[in-house]
Amino acid sequence: MHQYLPAIGFAKLNKTAIEELINEIILRPDYQESAIDYEGNQFVELRYMVADNVGLVLRGLFNDNDEFILDYYYPTFFGETDSLKNDVEIIKQTDRDNYYVMCDELRLGVNLIFQLQNMGEFLRRNLKDKKCPKSKIKLAALSTNGKILLPVYDNEKSRIKEKMNNQKRINLVEQAREGNEEALENLTMDEIDLYQRISRRVTREDILSVVTTFFMPYGIENDKYEILGNILDVKEVVNHLTMEELVLMVIESNDVIFEVCINKNNLFGEPAIGRRFKGIIWLQGTVEFS
Repeated sequence: MHQYLPAIGFAKLNKTAIEELINEIILRPDYQESAIDYEGNQFVELRYMVADNVGLVLRGLFNDNDEFILDYYYPTFFGETDSLKNDVEIIKQTDRDNYYVMCDELRLGVNLIFQLQNMGEFLRRNLKDKKCPKSKIKLAALSTNGKILLPVYDNEKSRIKEKMNNQKRINLVEQAREGNEEALENLTMDEIDLYQRISRRVTREDILSVVTTFFMPYGIENDKYEILGNILDVKEVVNHLTMEELVLMVIESNDVIFEVCINKNNLFGEPAIGRRFKGIIWLQGTVEFS
């Protein structure tokens, strides 16, 4: 978590400065919430925002003397874009009072796992069943390493065709999971055909011209991903404490839209709508519990 502090503009703060900032947040947070889960455990969260939807989160509890006891802290970025509507499962982290969200997103082709940002709301609902059907999800990510790539030339006709092919594949996957052998055979044939077409193209084209977007797990941590996606919107903000410049982008990857925050010093290239972002992200998100 702490390695992503530069993503929100704390690249130059040393350990002492961070400790002083934490003490200041405990005294004067921008936002505070508390909850007690169904097992009777107390939860307290303090937030301090350094830019639009960007800030530092402290989690812990109050002791008998009404003093805040810090458990852990992490940088965060709250997205405003609706990314998904899917069945989710809430999973408690083993080594700390923290929760992950897991959902099976067919468009990405992976079990999507991200850190739950609205943990207080989840605990206040006292949901013993950690599975929530058809929940709206807003995804946001922090990145400390990214670059801007030029777009791949296409037109409206090719974009429509690609979306139709993606939807066809999703339908086939759903049918195959229900035991439809014909759908499974069609998927296998499509994969073989795709492999052959890619193999022919990479002999004469750059791989990033063949692969327009991707979204895949990175490393051994569940909530880290390497992505390549189209930039739909760009905004630059400033951390009002350190005056470091941050870049906020709305990204579309594999038909899933989410937001990314990165320190401008860690971004190679000039971001612009229509270009592509390639980088490693730490994924977070809020879930709208129905």
